[in-house]
Amino acid sequence: MASIEECRTAIDKVSDRILEVDEERRRKHIVERTVSVKVSDLDTVFDMRLTLDGLVDVAQRPNGAGGPRAQVGITAASDDLVDMAEDRLDFSKALLSGRVKLDASFGDMMRLRKLL
Repeated sequence: MASIEECRTAIDKVSDRILEVDEERRRKHIVERTVSVKVSDLDTVFDMRLTLDGLVDVAQRPNGAGGPRAQVGITAASDDLVDMAEDRLDFSKALLSGRVKLDASFGDMMRLRKLL
């Protein structure tokens, strides 16, 4: 099981990956959204915003502590979150196998797929 710090580092890596995409493509595919990442085995949620500047305003809270409903919700085990950030686990395969759960509108899913 990965630690909370390793999960936070994974989120930072995903944000860095978003910033590696050229700005024109980011402008085309990113619509600002609130995002929550629930790390199921650590009973922790990371709340953040997806913007043209990557994932910003990342805040951690205990699961069940109550927080705003995010427009995009992701649930994953800590090891899976880290593995996706390190490109050891494909997000689409993890989603289809049930290792990762995604709660988002169809439009948001299509935009994220094109970006990542």
